[in-house]
Amino acid sequence: MRKRSIPYLLFFALIVGCETERVIFTGPYFVRFTESTRSEKESYSKPIKIEVHNAGPALEEDINISYKISGSAREGIDYIILSDREKVTIKKGGYLGNIEIQLINNANNILRTQDVIFTLQNVSPPTLQVGQGESFIGKTYTFTIVDDCILGGTYIGARGSSSIENITITSSDCETYTLSNWNINVFTSTTEMDLKFVDNGDNTLTIPQQEEENLDAAVATIKGSGVVDPITRKIIMTIILTASPKFH
Repeated sequence: MRKRSIPYLLFFALIVGCETERVIFTGPYFVRFTESTRSEKESYSKPIKIEVHNAGPALEEDINISYKISGSAREGIDYIILSDREKVTIKKGGYLGNIEIQLINNANNILRTQDVIFTLQNVSPPTLQVGQGESFIGKTYTFTIVDDCILGGTYIGARGSSSIENITITSSDCETYTLSNWNINVFTSTTEMDLKFVDNGDNTLTIPQQEEENLDAAVATIKGSGVVDPITRKIIMTIILTASPKFH
């Protein structure tokens, strides 16, 4: 019987097909945004740095990059530029520069988003290129500002002389809110406990009756009320703890 050799020929062809061509970088080196997108709620209070980097050897001179701003977000209303406007510099010997912005919390209970689009334009020295490769990857950066509710954001919680930072209030409908870690320095437990409350629309708040599973049944039912100053964003709450119905 004659032997078939086709499988061996196919195997040989596959081996040849696996050979790769060596790619040699011929330049130019480039500058680009390190990331392409980011989003934060407008209540985010810390300055935000948007990084631009030099993807090549460090230079013995400053790298100056111009950029333009576009998008639906309004400068001076939704955000401000803290760094040099339309210019970012990578200092000589360095690799990184930053555009720095600050969000403005103009919450009005209308939930939507706005974009700030930064586009790199030109770079000096001209031996560098803006963006990576023929498609100019990293030339554009989009920052999305997510609208927040009037009472949403980060607070400092206080009870007597004790306080704790980074207490957050969130909401999906700007009516019912969740307050994080309301139990600061109240109990020996270190477990963070959330609290639901309702904005009545007249600077008063209602804490509807709710159960806290991390509390003893003797004090596990929570209810109460509160008031808020919309200008200073100061919130005062009176929380009442009673026995859970299961306790009776």
